[in-house]
Amino acid sequence: MVIERKFVKDKTREYAVKDFLSRYLDRVGFSHIEIQKTPVGYTILIYSSKPGLIVGRHGINIKEIQDTLQKEFKLESPVVEVREVENQDLDPQIMAEKIGTQLTKFGVARFKAIGHKSIEKMMQVGAIGCEVKISGKVPSTRARFWKFRAGYLPKCGNVAISEVLKGFKAILLKSGIIGITVKLLPPGVKMPDQVYMKELKPATQEVKEAPKEEQKEAPKKKERKKVEHKEKKEKHKTEKTEAPKEEKKEGI
Repeated sequence: MVIERKFVKDKTREYAVKDFLSRYLDRVGFSHIEIQKTPVGYTILIYSSKPGLIVGRHGINIKEIQDTLQKEFKLESPVVEVREVENQDLDPQIMAEKIGTQLTKFGVARFKAIGHKSIEKMMQVGAIGCEVKISGKVPSTRARFWKFRAGYLPKCGNVAISEVLKGFKAILLKSGIIGITVKLLPPGVKMPDQVYMKELKPATQEVKEAPKEEQKEAPKKKERKKVEHKEKKEKHKTEKTEAPKEEKKEGI
Protein backbone atom coordinates (compact mmCIF):
# COMPACT_ATOMS: atom_id res chain seq x y z
CA MET A 1 0.00 0.00 0.00
CA VAL A 2 2.90 2.36 0.67
CA ILE A 3 4.15 2.05 -2.94
CA GLU A 4 0.64 2.59 -4.35
CA ARG A 5 0.20 5.73 -2.27
CA LYS A 6 3.52 7.02 -3.57
CA PHE A 7 2.44 6.50 -7.19
CA VAL A 8 -0.88 8.25 -6.57
CA LYS A 9 0.89 11.13 -4.85
CA ASP A 10 3.34 11.57 -7.74
CA LYS A 11 0.55 11.56 -10.34
CA THR A 12 -1.59 14.08 -8.44
CA ARG A 13 1.46 16.35 -8.13
CA GLU A 14 2.15 16.07 -11.87
CA TYR A 15 -1.44 16.99 -12.65
CA ALA A 16 -1.24 19.99 -10.29
CA VAL A 17 2.01 21.14 -11.96
CA LYS A 18 0.46 20.86 -15.43
CA ASP A 19 -2.61 22.79 -14.33
CA PHE A 20 -0.48 25.53 -12.79
CA LEU A 21 1.73 25.93 -15.87
CA SER A 22 -1.23 25.95 -18.26
CA ARG A 23 -2.76 28.85 -16.27
CA TYR A 24 0.56 30.64 -15.77
CA LEU A 25 1.55 30.39 -19.45
CA ASP A 26 -1.76 31.57 -20.85
CA ARG A 27 -1.67 33.26 -24.30
CA VAL A 28 1.96 32.35 -24.88
CA GLY A 29 1.38 29.47 -27.32
CA PHE A 30 1.54 26.82 -24.59
CA SER A 31 1.14 23.26 -25.95
CA HIS A 32 2.03 20.65 -23.31
CA ILE A 33 4.69 19.68 -20.78
CA GLU A 34 6.71 16.59 -19.90
CA ILE A 35 8.01 15.86 -16.40
CA GLN A 36 11.08 13.61 -16.20
CA LYS A 37 12.66 12.38 -13.00
CA THR A 38 16.48 12.37 -12.87
CA PRO A 39 18.94 11.26 -10.18
CA VAL A 40 19.58 14.92 -9.33
CA GLY A 41 15.94 16.12 -9.34
CA TYR A 42 13.24 16.88 -11.93
CA THR A 43 13.43 18.23 -15.47
CA ILE A 44 10.32 19.92 -16.88
CA LEU A 45 10.09 20.27 -20.67
CA ILE A 46 7.70 22.99 -21.85
CA TYR A 47 6.60 22.88 -25.49
CA SER A 48 5.38 26.16 -26.94
CA SER A 49 4.99 28.04 -30.22
CA LYS A 50 6.58 31.18 -28.69
CA PRO A 51 9.51 30.06 -26.52
CA GLY A 52 11.02 33.54 -26.35
CA LEU A 53 8.03 34.90 -24.40
CA ILE A 54 8.27 32.08 -21.87
CA VAL A 55 11.99 32.55 -21.25
CA GLY A 56 11.84 36.35 -20.90
CA ARG A 57 14.80 38.70 -20.53
CA HIS A 58 17.82 36.89 -19.11
CA GLY A 59 15.58 33.95 -18.15
CA ILE A 60 13.59 35.82 -15.49
CA ASN A 61 10.38 33.90 -16.13
CA ILE A 62 12.11 30.52 -15.89
CA LYS A 63 13.63 31.46 -12.53
CA GLU A 64 10.19 32.42 -11.21
CA ILE A 65 8.72 29.12 -12.42
CA GLN A 66 11.53 27.14 -10.79
CA ASP A 67 11.07 28.96 -7.45
CA THR A 68 7.29 28.39 -7.39
CA LEU A 69 7.66 24.72 -8.29
CA GLN A 70 10.20 24.21 -5.55
CA LYS A 71 8.21 26.04 -2.84
CA GLU A 72 4.59 25.19 -3.58
CA PHE A 73 4.90 21.73 -5.16
CA LYS A 74 8.08 20.64 -3.31
CA LEU A 75 9.99 19.48 -6.37
CA GLU A 76 13.66 18.81 -5.70
CA SER A 77 15.93 21.10 -7.77
CA PRO A 78 13.62 21.53 -10.77
CA VAL A 79 15.20 22.39 -14.13
CA VAL A 80 12.91 24.02 -16.71
CA GLU A 81 13.64 23.69 -20.44
CA VAL A 82 11.63 25.37 -23.20
CA ARG A 83 11.31 23.80 -26.65
CA GLU A 84 9.59 25.02 -29.77
CA VAL A 85 6.83 23.01 -31.43
CA GLU A 86 7.96 22.00 -34.93
CA ASN A 87 4.57 21.93 -36.70
CA GLN A 88 2.13 24.25 -34.94
CA ASP A 89 -0.82 23.46 -37.23
CA LEU A 90 -0.75 19.81 -36.06
CA ASP A 91 -0.96 20.73 -32.37
CA PRO A 92 -4.62 20.91 -31.22
CA GLN A 93 -3.88 23.00 -28.11
CA ILE A 94 -2.09 25.70 -30.09
CA MET A 95 -4.83 25.69 -32.73
CA ALA A 96 -7.52 26.10 -30.04
CA GLU A 97 -5.61 29.07 -28.63
CA LYS A 98 -5.31 30.63 -32.11
CA ILE A 99 -9.05 30.25 -32.68
CA GLY A 100 -9.69 31.92 -29.31
CA THR A 101 -7.47 34.90 -30.13
CA GLN A 102 -9.19 35.32 -33.52
CA LEU A 103 -12.64 35.26 -31.89
CA THR A 104 -11.58 37.96 -29.42
CA LYS A 105 -10.19 40.13 -32.26
CA PHE A 106 -12.87 39.77 -34.94
CA GLY A 107 -15.87 38.93 -32.76
CA VAL A 108 -18.30 36.03 -32.62
CA ALA A 109 -20.03 37.03 -35.86
CA ARG A 110 -17.15 35.59 -37.95
CA PHE A 111 -16.89 32.26 -36.12
CA LYS A 112 -17.80 30.23 -39.24
CA ALA A 113 -15.00 31.67 -41.35
CA ILE A 114 -12.52 31.16 -38.50
CA GLY A 115 -13.60 27.53 -38.04
CA HIS A 116 -13.37 26.65 -41.74
CA LYS A 117 -9.97 28.33 -42.17
CA SER A 118 -8.49 26.52 -39.18
CA ILE A 119 -9.69 23.16 -40.53
CA GLU A 120 -8.22 23.90 -43.97
CA LYS A 121 -4.84 24.66 -42.38
CA MET A 122 -4.80 21.37 -40.45
CA MET A 123 -5.79 19.33 -43.50
CA GLN A 124 -3.23 21.05 -45.76
CA VAL A 125 -0.42 20.15 -43.36
CA GLY A 126 -1.34 16.44 -43.62
CA ALA A 127 -3.87 15.61 -40.91
CA ILE A 128 -6.02 12.53 -41.60
CA GLY A 129 -9.05 14.12 -39.95
CA CYS A 130 -9.92 17.03 -37.66
CA GLU A 131 -12.86 18.59 -35.84
CA VAL A 132 -13.42 22.03 -34.29
CA LYS A 133 -16.25 22.54 -31.80
CA ILE A 134 -17.23 26.05 -30.65
CA SER A 135 -19.76 26.06 -27.82
CA GLY A 136 -21.43 28.96 -26.02
CA LYS A 137 -23.57 31.93 -27.03
CA VAL A 138 -22.49 31.79 -30.64
CA PRO A 139 -24.04 33.82 -32.19
CA SER A 140 -27.49 33.72 -30.54
CA THR A 141 -28.45 34.66 -26.99
CA ARG A 142 -28.90 31.00 -26.07
CA ALA A 143 -26.00 28.62 -25.62
CA ARG A 144 -25.40 26.14 -28.43
CA PHE A 145 -22.49 24.48 -30.22
CA TRP A 146 -21.17 24.42 -33.78
CA LYS A 147 -18.99 21.68 -35.27
CA PHE A 148 -16.65 21.91 -38.25
CA ARG A 149 -15.30 18.61 -39.59
CA ALA A 150 -13.01 17.39 -42.34
CA GLY A 151 -11.34 14.11 -43.25
CA TYR A 152 -11.68 10.85 -41.31
CA LEU A 153 -11.84 11.07 -37.50
CA PRO A 154 -12.83 7.97 -35.49
CA LYS A 155 -15.14 8.54 -32.54
CA CYS A 156 -14.74 5.23 -30.69
CA GLY A 157 -12.25 2.40 -30.35
CA ASN A 158 -8.58 2.23 -29.47
CA VAL A 159 -7.56 4.75 -32.16
CA ALA A 160 -9.97 7.38 -30.80
CA ILE A 161 -8.60 6.93 -27.26
CA SER A 162 -4.87 6.63 -27.89
CA GLU A 163 -4.13 8.30 -31.25
CA VAL A 164 -6.55 11.24 -31.54
CA LEU A 165 -5.03 14.44 -30.10
CA LYS A 166 -7.27 16.84 -28.18
CA GLY A 167 -7.01 20.49 -27.17
CA PHE A 168 -9.33 22.78 -25.23
CA LYS A 169 -9.41 26.53 -24.63
CA ALA A 170 -11.97 28.71 -22.83
CA ILE A 171 -12.20 32.45 -23.50
CA LEU A 172 -14.29 35.14 -21.85
CA LEU A 173 -16.23 37.53 -24.10
CA LYS A 174 -19.01 40.04 -23.51
CA SER A 175 -21.63 37.44 -24.37
CA GLY A 176 -20.14 34.94 -21.92
CA ILE A 177 -17.66 32.09 -21.77
CA ILE A 178 -16.96 30.27 -25.03
CA GLY A 179 -15.32 26.86 -25.16
CA ILE A 180 -13.18 25.71 -28.10
CA THR A 181 -12.39 22.01 -28.53
CA VAL A 182 -10.05 20.79 -31.26
CA LYS A 183 -9.58 17.11 -32.16
CA LEU A 184 -7.00 15.94 -34.67
CA LEU A 185 -5.77 12.64 -36.08
CA PRO A 186 -2.09 13.18 -37.02
CA PRO A 187 -0.52 11.76 -40.20
CA GLY A 188 1.19 8.39 -40.12
CA VAL A 189 -1.40 6.59 -37.97
CA LYS A 190 -2.10 3.05 -39.19
CA MET A 191 -5.79 2.23 -38.95
CA PRO A 192 -6.77 -1.36 -38.01
CA ASP A 193 -9.39 -1.57 -40.78
CA GLN A 194 -7.13 -0.20 -43.51
CA VAL A 195 -5.83 -2.61 -46.16
CA TYR A 196 -2.33 -2.10 -47.57
CA MET A 197 -1.45 -3.60 -50.99
CA LYS A 198 2.11 -4.73 -51.54
CA GLU A 199 3.65 -4.32 -54.98
CA LEU A 200 5.07 -7.61 -56.25
CA LYS A 201 8.37 -7.28 -58.08
CA PRO A 202 8.78 -9.30 -61.33
CA ALA A 203 10.79 -12.48 -60.90
CA THR A 204 14.25 -12.18 -62.42
CA GLN A 205 16.47 -15.17 -63.18
CA GLU A 206 19.97 -14.71 -61.96
CA VAL A 207 22.62 -15.83 -64.47
CA LYS A 208 25.43 -17.42 -62.55
CA GLU A 209 28.86 -16.86 -64.02
CA ALA A 210 31.06 -19.91 -64.30
CA PRO A 211 34.29 -19.87 -62.35
CA LYS A 212 37.49 -18.80 -64.07
CA GLU A 213 38.88 -22.33 -64.35
CA GLU A 214 35.75 -23.54 -66.16
CA GLN A 215 35.86 -20.46 -68.43
CA LYS A 216 39.45 -21.37 -69.41
CA GLU A 217 38.53 -25.01 -70.07
CA ALA A 218 35.54 -24.08 -72.25
CA PRO A 219 37.55 -22.93 -75.35
CA LYS A 220 39.77 -26.01 -75.13
CA LYS A 221 36.70 -28.26 -75.30
CA LYS A 222 35.42 -26.37 -78.35
CA GLU A 223 38.76 -26.82 -80.15
CA ARG A 224 38.75 -30.56 -79.39
CA LYS A 225 35.23 -30.90 -80.77
CA LYS A 226 36.26 -29.09 -83.97
CA VAL A 227 39.26 -31.38 -84.43
CA GLU A 228 37.15 -34.49 -83.87
CA HIS A 229 34.54 -33.26 -86.35
CA LYS A 230 37.23 -32.71 -89.02
CA GLU A 231 38.66 -36.18 -88.43
CA LYS A 232 35.24 -37.77 -88.85
CA LYS A 233 34.71 -35.92 -92.16
CA GLU A 234 38.08 -37.10 -93.49
CA LYS A 235 37.39 -40.73 -92.55
CA HIS A 236 34.00 -40.56 -94.26
CA LYS A 237 35.62 -39.23 -97.50
CA THR A 238 38.32 -41.91 -97.52
CA GLU A 239 35.71 -44.67 -97.08
CA LYS A 240 33.76 -43.38 -100.11
CA THR A 241 36.83 -43.31 -102.37
CA GLU A 242 38.04 -46.81 -101.40
CA ALA A 243 34.65 -48.54 -101.98
CA PRO A 244 34.41 -48.11 -105.87
CA LYS A 245 38.08 -49.26 -106.45
CA GLU A 246 37.37 -52.61 -104.85
CA GLU A 247 34.25 -53.08 -107.02
CA LYS A 248 36.29 -52.47 -110.21
CA LYS A 249 38.85 -55.13 -109.26
CA GLU A 250 36.13 -57.70 -108.73
CA GLY A 251 34.62 -56.93 -112.16
CA ILE A 252 37.95 -57.50 -113.95
